Order: sequence, then structure tokens, then C-alpha cells
Amino acid sequence: MHLARHARRDTLPTHLRTCQCRERGCCWHRRHRGCHGPVRLALTGERGGRRWRLADVCTACAAATSHTALVPEGTPGSLASMPARQRDPRPGRDRATEHADAQARVRQTLTYLASALPRSCSPGARLVALQCALRADLNGEVRLPLGLLRGMRLHQRADLWDELEYAGWLRRGARSRVQVRAHLLDAAMQGQPRRPQRARSAHWALQPLPRATYRSLPGASRLAAVALASHTRSDGTGAADMELLAHLCGQTPLQLSDLFDRLTSSRLLSSWRRTGLEDEVLWELPHLSRISGHPATGQPRTRTLNAR
Repeated sequence: MHLARHARRDTLPTHLRTCQCRERGCCWHRRHRGCHGPVRLALTGERGGRRWRLADVCTACAAATSHTALVPEGTPGSLASMPARQRDPRPGRDRATEHADAQARVRQTLTYLASALPRSCSPGARLVALQCALRADLNGEVRLPLGLLRGMRLHQRADLWDELEYAGWLRRGARSRVQVRAHLLDAAMQGQPRRPQRARSAHWALQPLPRATYRSLPGASRLAAVALASHTRSDGTGAADMELLAHLCGQTPLQLSDLFDRLTSSRLLSSWRRTGLEDEVLWELPHLSRISGHPATGQPRTRTLNAR
């Protein structure tokens, strides 16, 4: 891949990387509050995918730029590329390692889908697309069991498949009594890593937070929970830029704030707050906060918006 070669060959040391969008007068996106967040490598599609741009940009500018995805750290130029430790499973791998691998792959796939799908794509369609991307074979063929869709509460939602088909991301095949078949049209879905690893990631994405109430939530809340869980550290806390999370979920920051409140009310989150300096979101999961000696129940819901 031409862009991948450039990414590997031309990457600058961290201390020399600056937001290229800012240096060009932030002409690649709509106006926002200014550059902030770490500088990352971003891939942007233009002219309907006929032209691609690879550039160092801050996370705020990346989130504000249409058809843009952050290239996962250490894996420039390819969604499918992952460290050898994650590509080649070995006997005796512990659950913590498998969890980290699944989490990283889901995070990468969400980043890819945020660029590949239109912003108007509904949360339910994004959840279906996530499962399709993680369960497709090397030819982009996918078969989703109806039982799986039923467990996701999406088995009677033909409109979600219509969205993905209208976006040009997949083409549906024949539907039987036991499964839905589709062919993924995006070239990024070809030649992915082996299916067993991706299948574990797909299973992880079905229940990213170990709470029985997760499956009963609306699609928008479930997608927000997946995005948060994929950015949560091993100690049960997480941090991410609000614009980035909104980009992953196809929501506005205001809508996402409401979804975080709902997740807190459902006790899927112990607390969350939004900082004022870099518009960053911090959160904590309740099941891990209990392990650290801080009970999840009875804690006040945290949501602070610092005045600017």
C-alpha cells in the first residue's frame, strides 16, 4: 500500500510532530475550539475515495474533519495490521492478554467505521457494521446468525441493513431462516487478520461491560458503552477527547453527554466528567471501582462542565 510505505518511512520523532492542519490554517475542517490533544497520524478520504491524505493532526482536528480516521498507534496505513503478539496466538495466553487484544481490535474497528460510514448512520447500523467487520472472512463475506442479531435486539431491523447498503459499504445476500449474508464492499475489509482473533473481538463487543442491563439499552447507549469500554484502562478508568468519542459514535458532544448520563443512571458507569482545559472526558467503571474499595452504588453522578 502506497500510503503505508510513506507512513513507515516518513514518520517523524514524537517531539517533532505538529498538527499539519493547523499549519495550513485549519482549512481541512469546520471551525472548532482550536487544536488540542495528542498529535496522531490521520487518514482522510476526499472526492468520494478517489484521493487520500495521510497527515499528522491533533485529535481535535481529526474529529472535526469529515471522512477521517486515526491510524492506530504502531500500525500505520492498515486497519488489519497488528503487532505479532496479537496476530499469532500462542498456547497459554491468559485472559487479560486476550481481553486487551479484543479491546484494541474493537477500538481500531470503531475508528475505521467512523471514517467509512456517513455521519448520519444510526447507532444500530454501526453496531451491525461492527459485527460484520469483525466476523467477515478474507473475501469480505459475512454471515450473521439470526440468533446473534436477536441477542442484539436488532433481528427485525431491515432498515439498518438498508442504511449500510445505501452507504455503499455492503451488499446484502440471501437471507435464510438462520442467518443474514452480506458482502463487504470496502477494500479495507479484504485480507484482514485471521478470523479466530476477530471472532473473539466480536464476542467482546457484544458485552463490553459486564452488566446484565447492557443488552436492554437502546442502540445509541450501547454504542457509546462500546466506545468507552474500548478506551478503558485495566484499572477501570478511561480518558478520551470528547470530539473523538462523538466521531466514533456518530453523535454530537451534547448528545453524547446525555448518553453518558444514561449509562451512569443504568450503573454501567460509576462516574464521568468533562474537563475544561482540553475538552477531555474522564470516566470510571463501577465494577472495578468496587475492587479498589470505592462502592459503585450510592456515589453521586459526576458531570462537570468548566466555564470557558
